[in-house]
Amino acid sequence: MSENSQTQNGSPVFIIQDKKSNGVGTAGFVLALIGLIFCWVPVIDWILWILGAILSLVGCFREPRGLAIAGVVISFIGIILIIAVIGALASLI
Repeated sequence: MSENSQTQNGSPVFIIQDKKSNGVGTAGFVLALIGLIFCWVPVIDWILWILGAILSLVGCFREPRGLAIAGVVISFIGIILIIAVIGALASLI
C-alpha cells in the first residue's frame, strides 16, 4: 500500500489531495519583483509597482499566502525606492 491509501473493509480507499495555489498572489509577487528589477525605469516601475501591490494585497486574503505576503513586502520596498528616486531627481532641480 502507498502512503495515500487506507483500507476499509479490505478494499483500498485512495485519498486525493488538492494542491491549492494562489494565482493572484503569485501574479502580484512576480509583478512586484519585476518592478523592483526595473526600478530605474520611472513609468514602467510605477505601473508594475501598483499592479503588484494591488494583486499581492488581494492575494493575502486567499490561501496559501506565502507569495502574496512576499509580494506585499517587495512592493513596499519598491515604493521606498520610488520615493528615493523622486527625491533624488527633485534635489537636482
